[in-house]
Amino acid sequence: MTSSRRPDIPVVTLRPGREKSVIRRHPWIFSGAVSSVSGNPGRGENVELRDSNDRPLAIGAWSSESSIRVRIWSPDPDQAVDRSFFERRIESAFALRRRLGLLQPEGGCRIVHAESDGLPGLIVDLYRDVAVCQFLSAGADHHRDVITALLMGRAEISTVWERSDATIREKEGLEPRRGLIAGREPEPLIEISEEGCRYLVDIREGHKTGFYLDQRANRALVRQSAAGKSVLNCFSYTGAFGIAAAIGGASEIVNVDTSAPALELASRNAALNGVTADFENHEADVFSRLRGWRSEGRKFDCVILDPPKFAEARAQVDRACRGYKDINILAFQLLAPGGLLFTFSCSGAIAFELFQKVVADAAIDAGRETRILMRLEESPDHSVPLTFPEGRYLKGMKIEVGD
Repeated sequence: MTSSRRPDIPVVTLRPGREKSVIRRHPWIFSGAVSSVSGNPGRGENVELRDSNDRPLAIGAWSSESSIRVRIWSPDPDQAVDRSFFERRIESAFALRRRLGLLQPEGGCRIVHAESDGLPGLIVDLYRDVAVCQFLSAGADHHRDVITALLMGRAEISTVWERSDATIREKEGLEPRRGLIAGREPEPLIEISEEGCRYLVDIREGHKTGFYLDQRANRALVRQSAAGKSVLNCFSYTGAFGIAAAIGGASEIVNVDTSAPALELASRNAALNGVTADFENHEADVFSRLRGWRSEGRKFDCVILDPPKFAEARAQVDRACRGYKDINILAFQLLAPGGLLFTFSCSGAIAFELFQKVVADAAIDAGRETRILMRLEESPDHSVPLTFPEGRYLKGMKIEVGD
């Protein structure tokens, strides 16, 4: 016996067998899984999911232009996706960060991590009292006004700023958008505190929402490992890893990045933290600069590799692996005996096991003996459900090289 259809929303019927992912609480339905659509849903509007036997499965948001046709709001097909729904989800997200001890008045924290918090396509990063939002899916964008109002209704927030300028919006048929949505105009730079370090965040022009909050725990590890060391911080952006190393007692910090504005902010961050160690900024292509230092025989006690995403999709994995191998070879060649390498990949299309193999091949080609001291990943405010492995994108290793 089948349940009656909800008269208020369109219905998406799946092909036989494609309901298994829904039952396992995965939040995505790809175009190839869809058998039929009734009711002519608009972009971002709610749809009811049904299996091939017409049994109700879930409710989600429709996107006709994306390969992910439905992002699931709830496994309960009778769930009303209304203001109360978003209020509960946002409160739950805040409560989790509060339990984790990450919700600090002067700090920075990811408050909503999209699918991982039951709000597909929505990112909310909080810098002090400024919420920076990315509405990256058709469904999140459709409910933008309600979400903004709910955020502004919270005591922790005085401003909602939008950074919906990521290229992923193009796949949803959405135009890029950025700027003030609600509240007061924020300062040009927002100062946050993290583990005893202070950072200036540029929410207007900075990468993503302005700062890499996902590296919080890994910056703390670098700080704990940096005493007395010369540190090379590659793809340094605004120098956060370098600042953490300096606060941890590093003797020398060298930042390399292609962005002059980012390096200027790195210098301001150094001054803000009273850094007294040698602090160098190099505006250069990282690969070229490291090859030059290799030729000169320069050595470092610690190298940090935190490159941008080399693979946007699975079709780019082979090329990305070549890039990861090349940059890790250079890092191993620049490390002094007994040195440490913190190496990362934020390419979701590359699994940890593949990344480890690439870095291992790089160590062999560089002629270095190595051991993994620790596997590294996103900070807890970027945690993901067990049923959504695609949400875990950042992988890294703390590696020690032999004498």
